[in-house]
Amino acid sequence: MTDATSDGPVSLRLSVTDRCQLRCLYCMPPEGVQRSPRDKILRFEEIVRFVAALQRRVGLTKVRITGGEPLSRRGIVRLVEMLAAMGIADLAMTTNGQSLAESARDLKRAGLNRVNVSLDSLRAEVFRTITRCGELSRTLAGIDAALSAGLRPVKINVTVLRNVNTDELGQLVRFGLESGCEVRFIELMPIGPVAEGSSPQAPGGNFAKWFVSATEVLVHLAESFELRPLPRKEGSSSRPYAARAHGGVGGSGREGLISVIPSLTEPFCADCRRLRLTASGKLLGCLAREEGLDIRSLLREGGDERVLVRAATVAMSLKNAERDFQRQTAMFRIGG
Repeated sequence: MTDATSDGPVSLRLSVTDRCQLRCLYCMPPEGVQRSPRDKILRFEEIVRFVAALQRRVGLTKVRITGGEPLSRRGIVRLVEMLAAMGIADLAMTTNGQSLAESARDLKRAGLNRVNVSLDSLRAEVFRTITRCGELSRTLAGIDAALSAGLRPVKINVTVLRNVNTDELGQLVRFGLESGCEVRFIELMPIGPVAEGSSPQAPGGNFAKWFVSATEVLVHLAESFELRPLPRKEGSSSRPYAARAHGGVGGSGREGLISVIPSLTEPFCADCRRLRLTASGKLLGCLAREEGLDIRSLLREGGDERVLVRAATVAMSLKNAERDFQRQTAMFRIGG
């Protein structure tokens, strides 16, 4: 095809719900938000139809199911089965882990390959402060269950917040080394509750107070760990490193994998091949732009595969060269 999707394989972040039982500081207001009406949320059959169009027409091989919290979507195991039956090579899920212990084996049997689990702290009181209502023990149990079920690799997503969890970055790396999980340190983005018109160059509000660059994270970790940079995969948002504790202590001398995701300081826009489909059917080519295309209407009005792929092409063309990531729409409505 001679369109914006023809430069290489496209990956899809697929949000299945805007609901989440947590109220993380950087994602949701404490009182929560009004949920989208059920009839505005894409049905599983509509999701599968769109995924099939991209799979057949542009070689889609990677789908990550997100939310909100995807495990709060009723029947989510059935959707995993439907997508796995299509032969998606890399079928993953991002979850807060609160319900993962009960679901891990069913998800694996349904065809899920791997999971990313949000874990911003290993201290119960800090975890609860960040999530406002989460239980650390439930997320840790979910990680254990995912590993036992064979959902590998398990990647741990840590949003770094200055003076909130920066004093336990080393502890999180040791947790990864001991458990065999990859720990990924993510730069805070000025999106949703922390947008407030600020950026690293224009201080103000919680974003400026909490923001920590990936470079600062690496400098801090280098005090305790040997870090060896590894090649970055084309289109990947993360910069991977092999990590080993100095002197072989902490992690029992094991070498493991960590990553930093420098979304603001080193954006990967040049080779980004990522699309996001929100639970309500809005297709986004870029987090840095508010514009999106209404896929739900196309699906419900009988649009064929050519129409759906044309929409994906347009979404790709709307990627933001200016890399201004400030937006009011929160990540739980977009998909992580």
